[in-house]
Amino acid sequence: MSDHDILSDAEREALSAIMLEPDLPPQRVLIVDDDKDARELLSEILGLDGIRCMTAASGETALKMLDEKPSIGLVITDLRMGHVDGLELIRQVRESVRAAMPIIIVSGDADVGDAIAAMHLSVVDFLLKPIDTGKLLALVKHELGMEP
Repeated sequence: MSDHDILSDAEREALSAIMLEPDLPPQRVLIVDDDKDARELLSEILGLDGIRCMTAASGETALKMLDEKPSIGLVITDLRMGHVDGLELIRQVRESVRAAMPIIIVSGDADVGDAIAAMHLSVVDFLLKPIDTGKLLALVKHELGMEP
């Protein structure tokens, strides 16, 4: 300890310990697809890499979860679903307090118009099924700030 230090080393350590930021909840991925098998498969693929997932069977459920669960840091959605489809889900997210939410579309049934509409809604990417899991994992990790 130098003559200019006001705090002892022990006091400095104690102060550092209480000044550390609290651990943030792990960011989760919300997978939205009306196909149960597709939801579970994506969840399993991401889970194997330590990425925590939640799932929703509809756009309506997804919107409710986004309102209630601040730990969701990324949405992966299918396009073709019931009343609130993937594009409508994205539009509603973009008009909400979660407007900056990164969103990835995964679809087995899409056309150029869908892709253009999605890009206008600032999605991270538009992946066609069957998905390149390596690319999906890299995108998810990048968006969540994890090491690739």
